[in-house]
Amino acid sequence: MFTGIITGIGTIESIVDAGDRSFRIGSDWDCAAIDIGASIACSGVCLTVVQRDANSFLVTASAETLGVTTAGNWAVGDQINLERALKLGDELGGHLVSGHVDGLAEIKSIETSGDSHIVWLQAPADLAKFIAAKGSIALDGVSLTVNAVDGCLFHLNIIPHTWSVTGWARSAVGQKMNMEIDMLARYVARLSDFSKE
Repeated sequence: MFTGIITGIGTIESIVDAGDRSFRIGSDWDCAAIDIGASIACSGVCLTVVQRDANSFLVTASAETLGVTTAGNWAVGDQINLERALKLGDELGGHLVSGHVDGLAEIKSIETSGDSHIVWLQAPADLAKFIAAKGSIALDGVSLTVNAVDGCLFHLNIIPHTWSVTGWARSAVGQKMNMEIDMLARYVARLSDFSKE
């Protein structure tokens, strides 16, 4: 489990395709202290550490993961949001995030408003029902609050701190982002489906 509070920016240092695809990710964390088998949210995708040295760690993504997330398009030099797994007793500063991507949202517009940025995104039609005004959503692993919803479109206000310390500063119109809907919304919808049967 994660919180959606980004604690580092990683750089893709190398990519190897050998059955699955492996990514070596450089970080200013003390990577030697990361346990083998640890889960790290990489731009919202929960991946398992299989190797590490002092300045980087290696994760592997299956064909399924590559096909349904932006990881399939990662290239050497790309920067990604990083978050270590939540430990019992840690502050829950964002919201509960599993690192299981539900779909890809597309940035439709970016505008400035004071020091903040107003961003409109389009969700896949089958996921739009899970997005609610004032609800939570994770985009590329960042916990955010939805300001407004209009069909499949939804609107966010990104404050300067979040804009500067995450990948949002490199975002652009047309970009796809890993989207994880709020866990509570998922279960409420599932219970609602059962009540209709």
